[in-house]
Amino acid sequence: MDILLIAGLWLHGSTWDDVATALRSHGHRPVPLTLPGQGGGSTSATLEDQVAAVLAAVDAASGKPVVVGHSAAATLAWMAADARPEKISKVVLVGGFPAGDGKPYADFFELRDGVMPFPGWDPFAGLDSADLDEEARRAFAAAAIPVPEGVATGIVRLTDERRFAVPVVVVCPEFTPAQAKEWINAGDVAELARVEHLDFVDLDSGHWPMHTRPAELARLLAAAADPVRPESSVG
Repeated sequence: MDILLIAGLWLHGSTWDDVATALRSHGHRPVPLTLPGQGGGSTSATLEDQVAAVLAAVDAASGKPVVVGHSAAATLAWMAADARPEKISKVVLVGGFPAGDGKPYADFFELRDGVMPFPGWDPFAGLDSADLDEEARRAFAAAAIPVPEGVATGIVRLTDERRFAVPVVVVCPEFTPAQAKEWINAGDVAELARVEHLDFVDLDSGHWPMHTRPAELARLLAAAADPVRPESSVG
């Protein structure tokens, strides 16, 4: 099965290399995406440009792909489900939750000179980065690609309620499935509260498991791609 891999903020598509290698060994076809403005195309890219790139990959996939969104790109994966609900077999969200209609995509950090640079490690102290050693942190920061302002401040648009029929798996790295369920039940993630088939999978890692637990992440993604849904179902 085709598995589209969308990385979060500041990340090039090559961040999935180790996960992609492991997915191939599980018999799947990984398709890592390098998003416009994050290593592909113009640095003046917009959120609409990134959505268009994801939809082009969905349209080019063989069969109905699984769409994986990491961190902020959980919203990109969900926007793809909204735009192509009949063409996507499942959405997998790794360490992130989709923003709702009318919300900014990812205006989380300071903008400078038309971009949102990587803000350093202070905002990610604790569980987010606990499994990254100093060498890994230096390499990550050096490779981080500033996110264009038009992406970070782009407004999310969701229009097709058929998206709620697309099965969703939430991979929980730096938080637990119990925490994720609590946030959803409290109304903090309104989009997921309406999903008809929602599953949760625990992964003992920080926020970037593609760097620290690629084989385990690939195993979970391969299992999510299986037509038999996990037992950890939430109605």
